[in-house]
Amino acid sequence: MKAMLYNEPGGPEVLQYTDVADPEPGAADVIVDVGATSLNRLDVVQRNGWFQMPGFEYPHIAGMDVAGTVSAIGSEVTDVAIGDRVVVDPSLAGVAESSKLAGRGDLFGELGIIGGTVNGGYAEKCLVPGSHVYAIPDNMSFAHAATFPTAYLTAAHALFTVGGLTEGETVMIHAAGSGVSTAAIQLATNAGATVLATAGTDDKCERALALGAAQACNNRTEDVTAFARQHTQGAGVNMVFDHVGTALFGASLFAIGVGGRLVNCGNSSGDEATIPSLGYLFHSGIKILGSDPYRPEEFGPVWDTFCGGDFEVVIDSEFALEDAAEAQAKMLASDFFGKIILKP
Repeated sequence: MKAMLYNEPGGPEVLQYTDVADPEPGAADVIVDVGATSLNRLDVVQRNGWFQMPGFEYPHIAGMDVAGTVSAIGSEVTDVAIGDRVVVDPSLAGVAESSKLAGRGDLFGELGIIGGTVNGGYAEKCLVPGSHVYAIPDNMSFAHAATFPTAYLTAAHALFTVGGLTEGETVMIHAAGSGVSTAAIQLATNAGATVLATAGTDDKCERALALGAAQACNNRTEDVTAFARQHTQGAGVNMVFDHVGTALFGASLFAIGVGGRLVNCGNSSGDEATIPSLGYLFHSGIKILGSDPYRPEEFGPVWDTFCGGDFEVVIDSEFALEDAAEAQAKMLASDFFGKIILKP
């Protein structure tokens, strides 16, 4: 099969579009012929060598968000059939011992991730545990399905499982043009919360409003603390959904009202953050919560919500697999809104 892989860290030049052996399923596995995969920032971060997940190995085929058609099944797989159209849960938590991908389910250690630590969707075929595929509705495209896994599970786990967001609350969501934030805006709105969105351009702010945000501001030209206070009658938001990190951390804390919380699920602008006022933090009862990995049992219910709800599919652009370097350059430049799709 054809795949886009790399054997060492570096720029786009390390990516190689080449032939590799087709994967073979273990007893509890299936092979998915990839119809589409979507990019995540981790694809670029690991390729550059800025950060690599525990258990990462070379050569590496990226691509955490995979949708396609089942083309082979292991001997123990009974509830998946050849020809099924599926989306893949990329987390390797809860994998059967007879899978070739077993033993990588340590949520707080070497958690295996398809496309993160083991080979993923930047290829024509992908090895997947049979327990980790979910049927795609007949009227849904592979590209549509590939926008879902990482973005929606990250967002849902952070908003609801960790953050406890409820109907009637107000949440400020940063980086509104990213895949995870376009998911978070829609999930929060669908749950009856009010969304205040921030983004790095006026155009992205306008598009966030179209997705359901009640208000939006440019976080490079405006004061996000003042923005949050203005639109909550001075009270502050109940929650900040943050995967930006360093750049907006201090302003985010002051945007939160009494008893509120900041839920962090990423560090795209840096890994260090300063708490500008411990006095404000403890006096106001502010909570800072890290959003840990989602659990296997969370994937199905969020997928059902996605399939059954009126969620807008936010696809910025599509590239052929052999043009993955160009697609990653677009992501690194933050020149996108929503998900970037690769198709073998």
